[in-house]
Amino acid sequence: MPSDATWDPLAFGQRMQLLRTRRGISRTVMAGLVGMSEEWVKGVERGRIAPKLDLVLRVAEALRVADLSDLVGGPPAGGLFTGPGHPRLPAVKAAVDAFLVPADAPAPSPEHLRARLTRAWAARHSAPDHREVVGALLPELITDARRAVRQADAPAARRATQALLSEVYSLAQFFIAYQPDTALLWRVAERGLIAAQESEDPHAIGIAAWLAAQAHRDSGPAHYDAADAISLETLRFLEPLLPHASDDVLAISGALEFETGYTAARRGNTGAAWGYWDKARAVADRLPADYFHPVTSFSQAVMGAHAVTVAVELHAGGESVRQAAASDESVLPSRPRRARHRIEQARAYHLDRQPDAALATLAQAHRAAPETIRYNGYAKKIILEEAESPSPTRRRRAAALAVEIGMLAA
Repeated sequence: MPSDATWDPLAFGQRMQLLRTRRGISRTVMAGLVGMSEEWVKGVERGRIAPKLDLVLRVAEALRVADLSDLVGGPPAGGLFTGPGHPRLPAVKAAVDAFLVPADAPAPSPEHLRARLTRAWAARHSAPDHREVVGALLPELITDARRAVRQADAPAARRATQALLSEVYSLAQFFIAYQPDTALLWRVAERGLIAAQESEDPHAIGIAAWLAAQAHRDSGPAHYDAADAISLETLRFLEPLLPHASDDVLAISGALEFETGYTAARRGNTGAAWGYWDKARAVADRLPADYFHPVTSFSQAVMGAHAVTVAVELHAGGESVRQAAASDESVLPSRPRRARHRIEQARAYHLDRQPDAALATLAQAHRAAPETIRYNGYAKKIILEEAESPSPTRRRRAAALAVEIGMLAA
């Protein structure tokens, strides 16, 4: 953020209007996203109102800015919804971008690739430094899966290896997400969709669609329709299979139902958001009590966490705290998913004007999986706001947490 001496409300308002217009967001929608009036939005855009930091951050969240300097001007200020580039990102990118995979070595068998993928997902869920662990595994996995597809010599074998390649790209998308290479994220998402379609495997198709819908949703309101189209079309494709589907196919259908509700909550559509949550809950109830989908985390256990997310995205402070109190993060057998749930709980407390509880919950998220909170824009937004709190104690707690997650130098 610039100092008071360089703060220019008119320039901020002009940048805000330009970004809002580019993303296809009306003033009415913008007002709802930041919790202010349409007149307030107009006043900011015309330079009559200089918003305080908390509202600057709300605007940044609504517009999904890659870097705060896009709004406030000056040199790059650091991404709010884009985390730092991981040291292993260049190697992953090189494996994705390689034009031709060398054919000078035999491809591993599908069974061998499946075993490695299973171990990689297990490592992602168990490691606090899950990006580091996954980033170390991905380059060789990507190369070997591509080699397996290239060397498959029968239609059935080719379909099987395409399904595995699609899932490798899904793992890569988790690693690349929220890093400063949007083009690479979309390249991986699209390749995952193509490989899944080539595989004709309903489970692979569902996973790739689920991740593609997330990529659209996280790109902002102008992409919500695309997110819904992918989710709903895939649900229609899966529907005839569900009466006799495996647990994995059932789970991906439940994950897509919730994904549609998540996007509805982002739109502010309360009825649709909770309606899709109910549909996802009904699917979860058909799964074994101890089932946990390794890619989407869909399960009976995750539905409480999903309820917190819906309430938070609807900006329902009291309801989000109620859902946070009712949910139990300890039942989630995944460190990054537990950390993500803690962040959602912190958002609930923050909405409900309980900043101390929000900071304490973010500290719990950091202990669960430091690499999850380091790349989460909502967590950084709360910490930035509380770093300017009138309470000296709260400022110190926020600053200490900012140092721990790498937002500030020690």
